[in-house]
Amino acid sequence: MLALSVPEALLMSTALKIDRDGRVARLSLSRPEVHNAFDDQLIATLTEALKSVGSDGAIGVVVLAAEGASFSAGADLNWMQRMAAYSEAENLQDALKLAELMRTLAFLPKPTIARVQGSAFGGGVGLIACCDIAFAVPEARFGLTETKLGLVPAVISPYVIGAIGARHARRWFQNGALFDAAQAQAMGLVHEVCGLDLLDQMVAREIGWLAKAGPTAMLVAKRLVEGVQGRDEPGQKKLDEQTAALIARLRVSPEGQAGLSAFLDKRNPPWL
Repeated sequence: MLALSVPEALLMSTALKIDRDGRVARLSLSRPEVHNAFDDQLIATLTEALKSVGSDGAIGVVVLAAEGASFSAGADLNWMQRMAAYSEAENLQDALKLAELMRTLAFLPKPTIARVQGSAFGGGVGLIACCDIAFAVPEARFGLTETKLGLVPAVISPYVIGAIGARHARRWFQNGALFDAAQAQAMGLVHEVCGLDLLDQMVAREIGWLAKAGPTAMLVAKRLVEGVQGRDEPGQKKLDEQTAALIARLRVSPEGQAGLSAFLDKRNPPWL
């Protein structure tokens, strides 16, 4: 493994492991004890790591991976507990940081591959949707479960809708149910499903194909797709402000507060 030109503070992080093999950078979520759930620290660390590898001319491909049984369980319980006590203004700032992470990954000027070795929920689904390419194991389960808390997947919605389409998003955003890897593939959230023993082989095959393409051409191709969809980074930032404001408002609403409290107390919300 070769050293990456990333800030030393990032390399010291225990929540995120950063490795480089030739022109491939691998960022691995490393909080397996909490199923790689997000908190404010992991969000900040991953955002800065993505910015670093994105600006590194020696890096050609970025692989987003995770350790342990899950890819990412979404929001960390302790973080959720803090958010439940935040004011709307504090929730807005918190949501904008998550939005910056998703936007940084989605518009990274490198090909990105999600290596999904386990289940993903909420923001974990958002990370997968932000990557250009995604592979998952058959055992993986996925869920956009925010409505069960009286909330919505606001910040990640542009990327998930872009991946699975509006029709599927209407279903899964509302019902909060889980779906399996085969359904995720059919909807377009992941490109291929394979056993864990073949996952690295599939990622390596894709990296091999990408290595044969011109780096400038790949970036232009990525921006071409965004342009055809009517998306660009400045426009996304404006949309992020709207979705962050929405989730901040819902978190302090009576239903959002009741849902979060019920979840944290491990009891049914009042609407059940």
